Amino acid sequence: MRGLDYRWVAALDIVLHQGSFERAAQTLCISQSAVSQRIKQLERFLAQPVLVRSIPPKPTPIGKKILGLYRRVQLLEQEAMPELRNDPAVRPVTLSIATNADSLATWLLPALQPLMEKEHVAFHFAILDESRSIEKMKNGEVLGAISLADKPLAGCDSEFLGKMEYLCVASPAFVERYFQQGVNANTLIKAPSVSFDIQDDQHTRFLKEHFSCQLDPMINHKVGSSEAFVALAKSGLAYCLIPRIQIAEELLSGALMNVTPGLAVTNNMYWHHWPLETGVLKRLSTDIVRYARSVLPQ
Repeated sequence: MRGLDYRWVAALDIVLHQGSFERAAQTLCISQSAVSQRIKQLERFLAQPVLVRSIPPKPTPIGKKILGLYRRVQLLEQEAMPELRNDPAVRPVTLSIATNADSLATWLLPALQPLMEKEHVAFHFAILDESRSIEKMKNGEVLGAISLADKPLAGCDSEFLGKMEYLCVASPAFVERYFQQGVNANTLIKAPSVSFDIQDDQHTRFLKEHFSCQLDPMINHKVGSSEAFVALAKSGLAYCLIPRIQIAEELLSGALMNVTPGLAVTNNMYWHHWPLETGVLKRLSTDIVRYARSVLPQ
């Protein structure tokens, strides 16, 4: 994009990050009017608005696209600069990934371990429900996303990683307390359960699909932590849908029981990323895809 001044885009990025023109000006050590002028120059260059001037400000669709381009340029610069300057002390390459908590708690970190050990990188993880992680990719906030969506975004690639099978589990003490009359729609609704957050509907979908439950569970804890799901289940405080890969030992030892044998939720997982990757970015995608396919059912 000949003529594009990345200082304009940097101003847009900082306004959105700080939530106001005033704080962006303080961060950039320039006047508030100078920040506003840079964004106006960007809008004149693109011939359309990049910012919704609300409280807080929000990017327009073209603003999101230009931010995605800006972050990819930053990443390429970070990766190339040590070689260009022959300076090993240059700041690390920042790799931002959107992922669901379950992947992060099970297979993702082992997949990234070789890269983290050998390369000068700093990972930033945006943790969301797997049905929403793709939004971070759309907004240009991350360079890759683990998602349920199989179709790639425009200009991106998607690669199948494998299947995450979720089992409905509880501790033996919990089963004794809440499921003496069996596991059915009535007992499942009355027993305490867990969801990731208010937007996570996997648990209610499981109940409706397999038990025709028309009501939501009476007690449904919202816990934004994959590890906390396991802790709550083991302590006998709730029953949960947890990935089989995460609780293999607990199932083997009897600390947790599959309370709905034969019934599970299976999610197909995909890695979304920009095509034509080189260097660290190419290795990142290669490592994620290769490791996931080695540990997740295909």
